[in-house]
Amino acid sequence: MSKPRILVTRRWPSAVERILSERFDATFNLDDAAMSVEALSNAIGNYDAVLPTVSDKLPASVFDVAMARARILGNFGVGYNHIDINAAKDRGIVVTNTPGVLTDCTADIAMLLLLTVARRGGEGERQLRAGEWGGWCPTHMIGTKVTGKTVGIIGFGRIGKAFAQRCHFGFGMEVVFYNRSPVDPAEAARYGTRQLPTVEDVLARSDFVSLHCPGGAENRHLMNAARLAAMKPGAFLINTARGDVVDEAALTNALKNGVIRGAGLDVYEAEPHVPDALKAMSNVVLLPHLGSATEETRTAMGMKVVDNITAFFEGRSPPDRVA
Repeated sequence: MSKPRILVTRRWPSAVERILSERFDATFNLDDAAMSVEALSNAIGNYDAVLPTVSDKLPASVFDVAMARARILGNFGVGYNHIDINAAKDRGIVVTNTPGVLTDCTADIAMLLLLTVARRGGEGERQLRAGEWGGWCPTHMIGTKVTGKTVGIIGFGRIGKAFAQRCHFGFGMEVVFYNRSPVDPAEAARYGTRQLPTVEDVLARSDFVSLHCPGGAENRHLMNAARLAAMKPGAFLINTARGDVVDEAALTNALKNGVIRGAGLDVYEAEPHVPDALKAMSNVVLLPHLGSATEETRTAMGMKVVDNITAFFEGRSPPDRVA
């Protein structure tokens, strides 16, 4: 019996690629560049499984092929707002993702962004590397204390909880959160936090606001001009969720006009494009989507995809099926 024919749209950790090669008739994108919509559509017609990442865009048009050979999309990542789920369903294509394994590393990156923007770490390193540091003085590069401040979390899923734990137990911060569904108070207390009724309640109370909600149409521009204005003066915004959760034009204006003090971003609306206005600002820390970028996590993500598509082709339900 021939092995299922699969396409891996980007390069993955070598250990995962080796297992995929052993189990399947695997084709790898050796150029490691994001594939076009046309190329992805061709893949839907020519492979039994397509293994995309968050850098791939799969709108409805990708699935508009005469004969869709693909039966499963093994997404490398937790979010799947880059995939038109309904269009995939209409063609009978199963979609899976990789939850759980990137929780700690993404929470770590959120903490890194919070600390770096609060203590002006990016500015300090750039100054030192440019040979512009003249030595210590009492008024040099004064930042914001983190310990004891209030952090607000939007979205209290796995990553939101892990971030809350770091903030409260690591830095003695007061933690409040908004979540679209109620969270048992005893569960919230485990992470040293409590739920507030609205996003605006969280914004008004917090010195730092960290986003941990899904992307997609429901949360597109959740942080718009009005909500940025609802933040405390001098507050900071942290985003490791999805780029489309923040209106980047509104954020740029809020930073320029002193509505908020700074921002730390790991994700962007039109990746890999980052607005020049944001890159020019000293009070913004910018990372190139590093949330899950550890060897351990990326390998674990790949192995989840292996488990999902192996189960599917063996006639079992994939453990991380989302559609």
